[in-house]
Amino acid sequence: MATLVTGGAGYIGAHVVRTLQERGERVVVVDAREPDPGRNRDAVVRRLDLLAPGSAEQLRTLIIDEGVEAVIHFAARKRVDESLARPVWYYEQNVGGLAAVLAALEGTAVERFVFSSSAAVYGSPEESFVTELSPTRPINPYGRTKLIGEWMLDDAVRAQSFSAVSLRYFNVAGAGWPDLGDPETLNLVTIVLDRIERGLPPVVFGDDFETPDGSGVRDYVHVVDLAHAHIAALDQAGEPGSHRVFNVGTGVGTSVFELLDMVADVTGRRFETEVIARRAGDPAAVVARTERITAELGWRAEHDLRSIIASAWEAHRHARDHGPSA
Repeated sequence: MATLVTGGAGYIGAHVVRTLQERGERVVVVDAREPDPGRNRDAVVRRLDLLAPGSAEQLRTLIIDEGVEAVIHFAARKRVDESLARPVWYYEQNVGGLAAVLAALEGTAVERFVFSSSAAVYGSPEESFVTELSPTRPINPYGRTKLIGEWMLDDAVRAQSFSAVSLRYFNVAGAGWPDLGDPETLNLVTIVLDRIERGLPPVVFGDDFETPDGSGVRDYVHVVDLAHAHIAALDQAGEPGSHRVFNVGTGVGTSVFELLDMVADVTGRRFETEVIARRAGDPAAVVARTERITAELGWRAEHDLRSIIASAWEAHRHARDHGPSA
């Protein structure tokens, strides 16, 4: 038996790959990027663009040859700003990529499927605490591609008789191992660490929200906790034809200023901040309600904000001194 991880060379994917390997599982990684032995050591790694002609057939052959029985699908684009600038391309990449994977499952022994979704499906929710039953009103193409992915799974599980779980991530950060830090500066934690390392002030978008300190409040979850959520989803995927959706967060809100204070405390760096106008569409607070995933999968976050920042800082220094996969 093996588990296929699409996009397994990426930040979250590499953590899930290593977590699966630590419990003795065979892992097959498919990624459009050049294979990086440092991030995916001891895994079967194949370079494959899911949008290339014939990719579904190639992937089906790989699934059969390697005895794959479970799939975790990460391979997707995830930049909101990029999705706004190139919406059609985002639909092609994210929706088309998932379609290729689902097509590849036909005629195989795959029984379980875990989909990397996003809290972006909620858009700008009217309430601070978000449940899986909250309205899904994505406000950008990226979020819409994730919601469409969930719709596709609703249909596919019934037609193809496998079980699926969609995990709606909130703000993922941190590192489980120093060599698996987030290589991109796209989330608040990595952006702040990069700016203070370069002697630049972190930028705060708005200090006039209706929150205790005026800055936006979000739910930050450690990437290791997220990896464990995927394992729990695999182990308890449900009956064939079922598709369940879960939030993955901590249930605890952290403001931007609180996060910056923790960064200063953990790194020992003192820095000024630059406050500018809030961005259009940014809600004051978005925090996950996680009762469903705890009740049904037995999962709950174990790492706090200090652990997230400390591990991210260690990974940042490791990449600076040794390279991202040294």
